Amino acid sequence: MIGATQGEIAGATNNISWDQRKRKLLPYAYLSPTLLLLAVLTVVPIVTVFLYSFFDNVIVNPNQPKFVGLENYVDALSHRKFRAALGNTLYFAVASVVAHFVIGLAFALLLNSRLLGANVKALFRVVYILPWVFTASIIAILWRLLLNPHGVVNYVLLELGLVPELLEWLSDRDLAIHAVTFINIWSGYPFYLVSFLAGLQGIPDDLYEAGRVDGANTWQLFRFITLPQLKPIIISLALLDFIWTIHQFTLVWMTTGGGSNSEVLSTYTYKAAFSSYEFSEAATLAMVILAICTFFGIFYVRSQRMADE
Repeated sequence: MIGATQGEIAGATNNISWDQRKRKLLPYAYLSPTLLLLAVLTVVPIVTVFLYSFFDNVIVNPNQPKFVGLENYVDALSHRKFRAALGNTLYFAVASVVAHFVIGLAFALLLNSRLLGANVKALFRVVYILPWVFTASIIAILWRLLLNPHGVVNYVLLELGLVPELLEWLSDRDLAIHAVTFINIWSGYPFYLVSFLAGLQGIPDDLYEAGRVDGANTWQLFRFITLPQLKPIIISLALLDFIWTIHQFTLVWMTTGGGSNSEVLSTYTYKAAFSSYEFSEAATLAMVILAICTFFGIFYVRSQRMADE
């Protein structure tokens, strides 16, 4: 009798443990189709490109692939064109992030102030958000028309006497990278504006009232209350924006095509693959871009965890 009771107890325990396992595994069963799709569309291509970066004569080549180890990375990183593209990319990304921060925060402070009425704020919100509505291809076409030598920008500058002659904004070696960076700044600042405006509206008014009681002026309120309260948003936005800008392709390709000293890593990689058909080199460059983005992505995840804590 006792043995039967112990067996029943053991069986019941096993059933409970199996039920617990099923409950734990059930969410993964529901997620399995999505995880499989992500593996096929993301993990498999990344692994394939990673393997290609260690071989020569891959994809469209009659010869057998040849394992070369890190030779592709050494050749790519030591190439003069790669260093130029890397320098342009860093300038493009850093200048964009800094300008996005300054412009986005300035406009957010303006829209959050009491200097403007409700109707004026609503109008400005629509105007300020417009660059974010357009796709990168539309933005590129729009600014190619505006920056055309016979376009509106040159006409206005000539009429104001700010330039002595018509300028080739997107084909001049000294101006192209700056013009593309300006276009990216114009198209990207609304993301900062919306995020900062939401953050400003979430700061309690009691903090500002307490600061005024203590005799703090406007700059001190901004420095010791506004900026610390926005710090998690600033870090997240800066890291995300830097990652997005590092592999920006459409805007650069549709404005300058990476020519006129405006080559960035994304266009350099594209040309290596589909213009020169150097797929091993392109795979290597793609892994370098992925490594840079992953490095900053780790900092982004850590900042999010710190913000949650």
